[in-house]
Amino acid sequence: MPGRRCQPGVSRRHRGDTGRSVNLWPVNYAIEANGLGKRYGRRWALADCTLTVPAGQVVGLVGPNGAGKTTLLELAVGLLRPTTGTITVRRRAGFVAQGAPVYDGLTVADHLRMGQALNTRWDAGLARRRADAAGLDPRQQAGRLSGGQRAQLALTLAVAKRPEVLVLDEPVANLDPLARRDFLDSVAAAVTDSAEGTTVVFSSHLVADVERTCGYLILLAGGQVRLAGPVGSLLAAHAHAQSLDDLVVSYLREVPR
Repeated sequence: MPGRRCQPGVSRRHRGDTGRSVNLWPVNYAIEANGLGKRYGRRWALADCTLTVPAGQVVGLVGPNGAGKTTLLELAVGLLRPTTGTITVRRRAGFVAQGAPVYDGLTVADHLRMGQALNTRWDAGLARRRADAAGLDPRQQAGRLSGGQRAQLALTLAVAKRPEVLVLDEPVANLDPLARRDFLDSVAAAVTDSAEGTTVVFSSHLVADVERTCGYLILLAGGQVRLAGPVGSLLAAHAHAQSLDDLVVSYLREVPR
């Protein structure tokens, strides 16, 4: 399996166990991966991934299409099993998959009732406030909502679970610029309003969104971690980069194609 020396900000600490399941680890990291890999047939979608995600941060996971972003996030929330290595996450993860999937035939109110029925820590008051703030009509069927409204509904369902880790897979990929900004502002507000220090990890190929919203960056390319660390520290350590976009592009140019 291919390997790569860790970049700045990527931890080399390893756990003693070698199990391949998603474990629970209540310390100051929201997520830790050690030697993590996922293979489909002969192709490694993710290879030798070793990193830590600090708790209480908004973390941007960036990389080109096919970099392994979705694979890493689905491993983190337990939707996939690793081929190699381990990944450790905190309890009560909330997940919004690509395309912000909701049930077209159900109303907004139906979704909130379903969320309450399925989650013991459901915060009904928070769900109603978020739905009202997003302008979601409780009687409206999800299939008739705009793309931005569907994304807000999916985010509401995830946030109202009161997760410690909120994982968002390309949540703004199909939104117009205004809806994208409204969604990212909602994500930031969810972290600010949380008394439990919610960690947010969201993937995107739009570096400008990450630079505006996130304090911590992880760059994936070719199924491997190429760069990770606090955004300010990374920019300070790379004086040649005039922006986060410049820094990301400079690393991507070094990746074999």
